[in-house]
Amino acid sequence: MRKLLGILLCSFFVFVTDVSAKRIHCQKSDREVWCDVMYRMAEPVLKNMSQGTLQKNMQLELSPTWDGRDHRVSYMECFGRLMDGLAPWLTLPDDNSTECVQRRQLRTWALQCYKNAVNPDSPDYLLWDENFQTLVDAAYLAESFMRGYDVLWIPLDSVTKQRYIDRFTKLRRINPLYTNWLLFTCTIETFLHKVGSNADMYRIDSSLRKISEWYVGDGWYSDGPSFAFDYYNSFTIQPMFFNCLEVMTDKGQNKKEWSGTTYELATKRMQRFAMILEHLISPEGSFPVFGRSITYRTGVLQPLALLAWKGLLPTELSKGQVRAGMTAVIKKMFLDNHNFNKSGFLTLGFNGSQPKTANVYTDNGSLYLASLAFLPLGLDANDPFWTDKSEKWTSKKAWEGDEFPKDHTYYEKFGINYK
Repeated sequence: MRKLLGILLCSFFVFVTDVSAKRIHCQKSDREVWCDVMYRMAEPVLKNMSQGTLQKNMQLELSPTWDGRDHRVSYMECFGRLMDGLAPWLTLPDDNSTECVQRRQLRTWALQCYKNAVNPDSPDYLLWDENFQTLVDAAYLAESFMRGYDVLWIPLDSVTKQRYIDRFTKLRRINPLYTNWLLFTCTIETFLHKVGSNADMYRIDSSLRKISEWYVGDGWYSDGPSFAFDYYNSFTIQPMFFNCLEVMTDKGQNKKEWSGTTYELATKRMQRFAMILEHLISPEGSFPVFGRSITYRTGVLQPLALLAWKGLLPTELSKGQVRAGMTAVIKKMFLDNHNFNKSGFLTLGFNGSQPKTANVYTDNGSLYLASLAFLPLGLDANDPFWTDKSEKWTSKKAWEGDEFPKDHTYYEKFGINYK
């Protein structure tokens, strides 16, 4: 009887604690919720890696169907993808806000992590000589430098900078797959171009040209010659294509085009794709689960996040509705804390521990692509994205009987865009 009573009391305590935690989160602003989740995601990675203990302490989880590649690539995936999403937040200047304490700590750790990643004497020296996957996650590292250039690249010492340039250049030994992988090569070379190194312009131009040719309409690109219905337009294609064009054209100031595609046109296509993503957010804050790599979780929302951060959301989407919709997803996915394992790292799955959902190339380091939904943290807390009144997003309006704008197809014909 006492044992039963103890179990009941313990269950009641867990229930009350869970309800209390939810109430605390409900009392926080949207930005505070985003900051807390981002900090929780980043802290165990950066704290450990800054001390050279990531590879020692990370609770690594591999797909049950792991393809046998060197598991040490997981640490580059974890660090590179995390930093790509975290970089904009770390660029904000220090102030007297509560979140600045989190931000300053993460930035201090991150700068040391960048050094350890290319220091052969560090226990957390990354796997730069792996024959295949290294290309992918080196690209996310390169993109993190572009997204946080003045704060994350410029302060690094000359030895560390040269080590990155050397290792990025040596990745030319890897021929990318004839898919979105072209953009990994392109991103690395675009970064080398940005820092004034000897970039391979043919790799940049040929990659951008081919991605342009794979545009299939209504905001979607094909992932290679054959179209696949998945979220790789979110994970890689739209953002990396845009980011490379942004650098190569100085945000459209230099008038260039690749197979008829310009910076402006790529932006319009991503805006249309972002509208589709916003429509996919259900009234409850979920989104459809389809396609490979669904374990990347909130990485699905990266185009919305990127456009919000750049101030380029389409006119059809208000800042208040985009923030509210994305916050609903973030709360639904991370509020209950079941997406973190016992050591505080992301757990293998989509919404909880679901290892069977992982592809043969997936480990829990891969899942830090989820951080890419948090790019708007790079906007000041007083930016309208954060201060505008929350609004219902499209599906919430529709399913609750409110008026909502009808959708339309995005066409391109003879250089003219029309609805």
